[in-house]
Amino acid sequence: MDVILLERIAKLGQMGETVKVRDGYARNFLLPQGKALRANAANKTRFEAERTVLEARNLERKSEAEQIAEKLDGKTFVVVRSAGETGQLYGSVAARDVIAVLADNGFTIGRSQVDMNNPVKTIGLHTVPLVLHADVNVSVTFNVARSADEAERQSKGEDLSSADAIYGIDEEAAAEAAEAAENDPDYNDEEEGAEDSSDYNA
Repeated sequence: MDVILLERIAKLGQMGETVKVRDGYARNFLLPQGKALRANAANKTRFEAERTVLEARNLERKSEAEQIAEKLDGKTFVVVRSAGETGQLYGSVAARDVIAVLADNGFTIGRSQVDMNNPVKTIGLHTVPLVLHADVNVSVTFNVARSADEAERQSKGEDLSSADAIYGIDEEAAAEAAEAAENDPDYNDEEEGAEDSSDYNA
C-alpha cells in the first residue's frame, strides 16, 4: 500500500514522502496512529493544506521528547525478579514491564517507543533503547536482580550470575587458600596420615 507520511519515521521516510509499505503495517499501525494517510489525490491535497500545522505539531512533539530524554538519560531502574543460581530468570522482563516500571517513576512511554528485540531473561545490567521521537533516542539501564541488596552489588560491578557469587564465595581467595594448604607441611602430613589410616583399615 502507498501512504503519505505525516511525520518522519525511521527507516521509512520523511514527512510528506509517499512510500510503499506492507498492508498490515499501514492498517494496524501507520493509519490508526495518525502517522500516515493513504496515498491518493484527495489526501495529497489535504496534506499540503495541513503541512504547516503538521510541521508545527512535529516540532512540539520533538521538543517534548527531548525534555523527557534529558530526564531519562543515564538513569537506572531496579527490577526485582526470581531467578535460578545461574542467573536465569524464571520469567522475563519484556517491553510491558519496561513501560510499567517507567510509569511507576513518572514517565509515560508507549509500547512502540520501547526498542527491545528480545525480553530480558537473565539478571544483570541491561541497556534498553527508547525511541521517544523519530529524531530523539535515549537508553536507560535496567538493573535486574533477585533482591534490592543484589541490585546494589550489581550496580558496583559485581557479577551475580553464578552460585559462588550469590553465596559470597571469592573464587580468587579460595584458590589462594587451596594453594597455601598444599604448601603447608602440616596439611600434607595430615593427608599422608589419612592415607596410611585407610591402608591399615583395608
